Formats: sequence, C-alpha cells, structure tokens
Amino acid sequence: MIFSSISQNRTSDAVVNQLERLILEGVLRPGDKLPPERDLATQLDISRPVLRDALKDLEQRNLLRSRHGGGTYVSNVVGTVFTDEIFDLIRRHPKAQSDYFEFRRDMEGIIAEHAALRATDADKLILTRIMKSMRRYHEEGDLQKESEADFEFHQAIVEASHNMLMMHTMRSCYRLLSEGLFYSRIRLYEWPGVQEALLAQHEQIHEAIMNKQPKEARIAAQRHIDYVEHTINRTQQAGSWEEISRMRLSQLADRNGGKQGS
Repeated sequence: MIFSSISQNRTSDAVVNQLERLILEGVLRPGDKLPPERDLATQLDISRPVLRDALKDLEQRNLLRSRHGGGTYVSNVVGTVFTDEIFDLIRRHPKAQSDYFEFRRDMEGIIAEHAALRATDADKLILTRIMKSMRRYHEEGDLQKESEADFEFHQAIVEASHNMLMMHTMRSCYRLLSEGLFYSRIRLYEWPGVQEALLAQHEQIHEAIMNKQPKEARIAAQRHIDYVEHTINRTQQAGSWEEISRMRLSQLADRNGGKQGS
C-alpha cells in the first residue's frame, strides 16, 4: 500500500500534500488509477467529504482527472519541460539530435552514479526484475517487448537516483524518444549486432548499480549513450546511401530507356 494513514490534522490539505508527494516522487505515474473513494478514504483514515475536497483541489490544478463512472487518474504531467512549440522546433532542426544525445550522455551518467549510491533494496529489486524480463525477451526474439523493457530500465534508474528534478526532467526527455522524434527503438534493435550489444551494456550498468560502484555506473551509462548515438548515425547514413543508390538506379533506367527509344 502506497497511501499512509493521516494520524493528525485530518484535513484536505494533508491529503493534498500526501498525493502531491507521491506524484512528485514518481510513485504515482501518469495514467495510474487511484483506489475507489471509499477504499482510499479508509486507507488515509479520513472522511469521504475531506477526501472529495482534496481530489477537487488536485483536479483543478490538473494533477488528477476524473472519468465519469470510471474513476480518478493521475494526469499526464510528464513532458512539461518541453512545450509544444519546442517540440515543433526540434522536429524541424536536425542539430537537436546531437544536442539531445549530448544532454542524455551527461545526465544518464550522473543519474547512474547517483543510483549506484542511493538505490534501496526495493529499487534494486525493480531493476533486477526489469533486467530479467529484458533477458527473457531477448532470448525469445521479441524486439518490441525488449525495447519496452529497455525504456522501463532507464526510467527505473532515474527513479533510483532519488532526485525529483532529474526524474521529471528525464521523463520529459524520454517523451521525445517515445514520440520517435530522433529514432525508432525498434529499428535500432533490428540493426545487425545491436541487440546483443545493448543487452550487454544494460547488464554492465545494472551490475555497477547492484555493486554500489558509482564511477563504473557512470562510465557504463555514458558509453551506452555514445554507442546508441554512433549506431543511429550509422543507420541514418546507410539509409541515406540506400536512398541515393535507388535514385541513381532509377535515373539510369530512365536514361537507358530514353536511348533505346530514340
């Protein structure tokens, strides 16, 4: 149970404060559904009118949203670091890709270092479970699920760093990735040899965090991002070469056809 009984000052402000903290710390994620009103009031040990006032406050500030007859959910508060206008600029300017990887390299290194120092037993259990899933999907050849586990692994490391600003900043950064602004994770995994290399890199990061080795965790995370960037550049270059070659072949066919008809 993530909700704790409010033993003193059973007011809506106390409820708001607890729910805000759960959202801020990433315990409650966007899309998570709150327990039914009766159950939540019991867990918090407050009256239902007090709970309704707290939920109304959070809804008015767009932290929660209600569906008629469908319950109350945490709003999609991820991604507010980047406005829609910035998203549009990023789409239109290729330089943003190199800046994105530079930012991620620095941040992922620091975050992995913090995670190695601060990860609790529960954090390590979460990371280990994700790592086991990633290995299983790798063995099964399920690129989609392995890619999704990859995404969850990085999010779990951020959460294990126990820095709220880093967590929400990186969630916003990952939103750029999830919307495919820079590259497709599936296409990355399909490139020959990449699937095995990525798994090995994730294993190295995981091992360093489990063994409380901050320096090794930082280096492993930065090397991982360097590898991803280098591979993406290679695949994009190869795709460009393939496109140019096809256009040349098509143009050559047109030229030959024109000569034969004259």
